[in-house]
Amino acid sequence: MAIVIVDDTIFSLEVIKAFLIKEGYLDVITVKSARELYELVDGYSDRGMVEIDLILMDIIMPDIDGIEACRSIKKREWLADVPVIMVTATTEKDNLQLAFSAGAMDFIKKPLERVELVARVRSALRLKHETARRKARETELLEVTRQLQAANERLQHLTFLDGLTGIANRRHFDEELLQESRRAKRDKTPLSLIMLDIDYFKAFNDTYGHLKGDDCLKIVTSTLKKTLKRPGDLLARYGGEEFAVVLPNTDEVGAAVIAEELRTSIESAGIVHINSLCADYVTVSLGVVTRCPEQDETPDAMILAADRALYRSKHEGRNRVSSDANTEI
Repeated sequence: MAIVIVDDTIFSLEVIKAFLIKEGYLDVITVKSARELYELVDGYSDRGMVEIDLILMDIIMPDIDGIEACRSIKKREWLADVPVIMVTATTEKDNLQLAFSAGAMDFIKKPLERVELVARVRSALRLKHETARRKARETELLEVTRQLQAANERLQHLTFLDGLTGIANRRHFDEELLQESRRAKRDKTPLSLIMLDIDYFKAFNDTYGHLKGDDCLKIVTSTLKKTLKRPGDLLARYGGEEFAVVLPNTDEVGAAVIAEELRTSIESAGIVHINSLCADYVTVSLGVVTRCPEQDETPDAMILAADRALYRSKHEGRNRVSSDANTEI
């Protein structure tokens, strides 16, 4: 990368360039005005786009002075970290203050002394390179942080999913029911819960084996998912062959309709179950509970009520929908 010298005096350009080359800085570019500098940094010169490490610029130049040129350079995003050292024959405080305000990092007084020039150039380049390394480390750290965050999100997602069926697991269900209970109370909307159980599933496993039992659970899950139309409804595997459905903003009539659609969809799937005592195919029993905002009931109480309704469906012959005793359908 290059060091650029900006000075309208050819003698000053050649002296500074000679000092720098003698110290081993071989890529030195000289320009005689701010306009030539703009052409260089914007890629309009014969060199095309040039990567610049440092700019040494005279303050006093015709047309556009060094302070204005420095201010303009610093507005270019790709040059924001490039140090600018002002070369000046005057040390008036006002000029220096303006130079620093424009973005200059240092100044060198004319006539130039080689030792001082080289020392200030080395210091500026060291700062430039350290800034570049720091930004590279920050970029790397941000990328690592992004990857870690993405991994954590994937892990969090996996901890909320049932490994076999791919739907929400018991943990996710518990959190979602709690959240929806709070929302229903805040928004004064009804909340319904369906608990459903595959009828005689143990007999299914005993008859067809556990691999077929897993396939049955997957088919039931897929069928239930297709039947639930609203994005806000949550289907979860509650445990074993038991599933739960959280129905936000759903009254008892709507919950009963959805429950019956779920029951019918499983019945229509026609999964053969020769040892079921209620049909020749897989069926489900369902329990439904609906709570209104004025019924200040905990999620655990809702689960218990839905379980009672589910037990009633089993007790009355299975493959049916029952409601909680506190609710009329």
